[in-house]
Amino acid sequence: MAEINDFKDLKIWQKGMDIAEKCYFLTKHFPSYELYGMVQQIRKSAVSIPANIAEGYGRRSTAEYIRFLVDFSRLT
Repeated sequence: MAEINDFKDLKIWQKGMDIAEKCYFLTKHFPSYELYGMVQQIRKSAVSIPANIAEGYGRRSTAEYIRFLVDFSRLT
């Protein structure tokens, strides 16, 4: 098993980034009238996955960080 030195080493963060990239790619083809509706919601929710994992990594306690990871690991 690889050593984890940073949240970027976590597979769940990497999967979250993949989801965000795919959502940006897919929503690029949505109609322009959806730009501030559905497109914005999809993109914000997709970006929140890796952002929350990164935020949790900076928490003071391991237990608090694990709570962030458990919540997002259910998505994969």
